[in-house]
Amino acid sequence: MNYITRTVWILSFVSLFTDMASEMLYPIMPIYLKSIGFSIVLIGFLEGLAEATAGLSKGYFGKLSDKKGIRVPFVRWGYALSAFSKPMMALLSFPLWIFFARTIDRLGKGLRTGARDAILSDESSIETKGRVFGFHRSMDTLGAVIGPLLALAYLYFHPKDYKTLFYLAFIPGLLAIAASFLLKDQRRMPNEKRITISFFSFLHYWKQSPVEYRRLVSGLLLFTLFNSSDVFLLLKMKEAGMNDIDVITIYIFYNLVYVIFAYPIGILADKIGLKKIFLSGLTLFAIVYFCMGMNTNPIIYYLLFFLYGIYAASTEGIAKAWISNISERKDTATAIGTFTAFQSIFTLLASSIAGIMWYSFGSTTVFITTSIIIVFVVLYLSQFLLKKI
Repeated sequence: MNYITRTVWILSFVSLFTDMASEMLYPIMPIYLKSIGFSIVLIGFLEGLAEATAGLSKGYFGKLSDKKGIRVPFVRWGYALSAFSKPMMALLSFPLWIFFARTIDRLGKGLRTGARDAILSDESSIETKGRVFGFHRSMDTLGAVIGPLLALAYLYFHPKDYKTLFYLAFIPGLLAIAASFLLKDQRRMPNEKRITISFFSFLHYWKQSPVEYRRLVSGLLLFTLFNSSDVFLLLKMKEAGMNDIDVITIYIFYNLVYVIFAYPIGILADKIGLKKIFLSGLTLFAIVYFCMGMNTNPIIYYLLFFLYGIYAASTEGIAKAWISNISERKDTATAIGTFTAFQSIFTLLASSIAGIMWYSFGSTTVFITTSIIIVFVVLYLSQFLLKKI
């Protein structure tokens, strides 16, 4: 594993600790917000604002990182903001303060994402991109397994003590900050001049980017437009009669599958091609959604979430590795940041579309329609199998 460098290990542990902190709070966030007086509408608006902040800032800070020629400060401050936002959420319960703390958390994600992925790209070659990004995603998702387990264990002994969890989540956040100080920047283009760019300047990259980048990202965004939040998968299980413990257990199981398979799939992607693995993952997605629309058997959900974990391991890190291969090295953070910015916005639209369809036509229509559309996305992206990118 000599291709997993010291820097990749450090970044992976930083992500693990951060995701552990975030996922400790994921299952109880809506419950906590309701307990301090937030309505469903206000919770929805809060999450929409937070995700929009993360999405748009990914593009801006990605471009700024490329312009300055540095990465580590963006990574370090990004993880620090997310860590400090956790206890802030419990400190005061005023709506404006909660909005501020949640926005700080998502701003931290936007600040670090492009620069972090650019470091991963710089630490790998075309032949090892899949395994490097896969290893990082595996470690990151391990936090998503440990976090909910810690939360469930704490709430078992201290039911409804949600506030303390926000303070406890600060501990892995601090570990992430400490680990980030072990990173060192490899200055590629030292620039002593003060650089200022407009917040939406990353949008110009779309016109300047390679044609292959625009074609690929267009396909990825079409997929994103119909890839609604995983909350809808959990709601589908609830609709089938499963209880909260079963739903959370399957969610943890899904993340565990992701952890186990992300790195081996990354290795396989380096051997047979990123494109083949990615398209195989999307095909699995279409199968899972079609079956989710038809299934009512609780046992089958475990099989479907096993396949869903394989899909996630085959696409999330692989997509970024693929993008980094078709963009110039000096623009890596901008290319990934621009994609993830649009991706965040399209994810919001996807969940809105799914919610309206569910309300109007029922859950089966949502899953079957999504499955059919994703088949067309796979056919569109299949064009890249004939090209050497």
